[in-house]
Amino acid sequence: MADRNSSAMDLPKVMDQKIKCLSKQKKSLLGSVAAIKTLAGILRGCYGPCGRLKFLVSSQGKTVCTGYAATILGALELEHPAAQLLREAAQTQAENSGDGTTFVVLLVDALLEQAEAMVQAGLPHSRVREAYAMATDEALKILPTLVVCSLDSLADPALALRSAVYTHSLSHPEYLAKLVSQACQDSRDPDGSFNPERLAVCSVPGAGLGDSSLIPGFAVYGAPCGKITVVLGGAKVALYSCPFGPVSPHTPSNAHLTSPEDLINYKNGEERMSSMLVTQLASKGINVVVVWGQINEISLLHADQHGIMVVQAKSKRQVVQLSQIMGITMLPFLMPPLVTGQCLKVYTKEMALGLAVVFEWDYLYAPAFTVILRGSTNEGLKGAEQAVHHAIKAYAQLSQDPRLLPGAGATELALAKELSELASQLEGPNGPGIHAFARALRSLPVILAENAGIQGADIMAQLQGHHQAGNTVMGVGDEGSINVTQEGIFDPFIVKTRGLRVAADVVLELVTVDDILIAKKSGEFIHPKESGSESNNLKHHPTSLNNN
Repeated sequence: MADRNSSAMDLPKVMDQKIKCLSKQKKSLLGSVAAIKTLAGILRGCYGPCGRLKFLVSSQGKTVCTGYAATILGALELEHPAAQLLREAAQTQAENSGDGTTFVVLLVDALLEQAEAMVQAGLPHSRVREAYAMATDEALKILPTLVVCSLDSLADPALALRSAVYTHSLSHPEYLAKLVSQACQDSRDPDGSFNPERLAVCSVPGAGLGDSSLIPGFAVYGAPCGKITVVLGGAKVALYSCPFGPVSPHTPSNAHLTSPEDLINYKNGEERMSSMLVTQLASKGINVVVVWGQINEISLLHADQHGIMVVQAKSKRQVVQLSQIMGITMLPFLMPPLVTGQCLKVYTKEMALGLAVVFEWDYLYAPAFTVILRGSTNEGLKGAEQAVHHAIKAYAQLSQDPRLLPGAGATELALAKELSELASQLEGPNGPGIHAFARALRSLPVILAENAGIQGADIMAQLQGHHQAGNTVMGVGDEGSINVTQEGIFDPFIVKTRGLRVAADVVLELVTVDDILIAKKSGEFIHPKESGSESNNLKHHPTSLNNN
């Protein structure tokens, strides 16, 4: 029994030796490792606040500069099934949480690398899967014990949004985080709940990103069609999903005219109908009409005479969002509404994609807010807009679960320490498997350090010493180890939890795959080569295998 326990305790050392040997070998026993490693290599330099950007050039020659993993993954043409599976999982993380996409990809890569080493050492795939599943469950149990604060307890809520902003914008991230934090706080409902639909983002070329601002209103892409372009001193608004004029879906679209008298009567009838419709609106005090449809010129002339501002919206979704904000109904026919929307003023503003009409309220009573972004380049504006959208999504996540974990790699190191202590107490294959999971987690702070220009080995020695001494809030800074709570660097608990689950699910699915068979129309099955330079490519060109 003593010999068996001794061999079990020595197995992690054997695994470490195997990992060093495997790094020199070219062929992989797990067919998915090479594709995942290539994908992770593309995103490795984008991880963390010091991450770099990528120039993406489309087949049409359009260039996009971004460091956002979901955008980069979406632009890649992936043929390997494992790479496609990982991309789908990472994009799911981005859609649900707005952050943690690169974390998922890099963690999957590290876990598969460790799994490959264990398989090479003779551990069956099923045992690796069992050990990883146990490690995932234990990590999810440990995470709540690492929470250091909550959103409500922060003196500056912008600190909780910094990680989401840094991922997308390298220019003025602190200012953007404060701007989004103010917008989210000011747009909260009286009961304290937060609705992301009450926030809008509009980009305006010119000036600098530091000139961005927050207005108490909502911007609708579109333009005034008549002479009235501004309504001040109180606006009464009506919304329609039909043409602005006497057109009805129950009448034919083409008039059949057989004589000049018919033409005169038709024109007179159309003008009388248009005058009647617009007069009815004016009698209800309506001075702003937003239409998602065509504009009748005769009706527009009557609207100008009655001082009604007519806005032709380009997006039905924004009109629907405006109806929700104002609490009024978007009508399918041009008739006076029972309830009109009200705001302080309505005016036109030049935006990145043309003109927009801004509906503005008094700041204290505004039901919606719009973040106006300024920038000198389109690429900078796109990155800033993406940063704001994902910061809003991160705030929405924190409204559901306000808990915050220490950032800058401190959480990963604390998890790795706890898992390593647990693994040292276990017998059998689960111990080495959990040790491997801990090693994978430790690789993430190393990437943060390398992207910051710090030697990974040096800072890891410092950080592991701090964590062994019980200081679990030490992480990677720009120049060395830092106390992340003092520096205000946090990760949302819900984002980290979801990212860990997504990465574990992908690995548990891939770790038992030892071959890839592709059915062709010709009736043959083909699978990727097990050796050669092609195994390192995302575009895997398989060799044929006769189906006999």
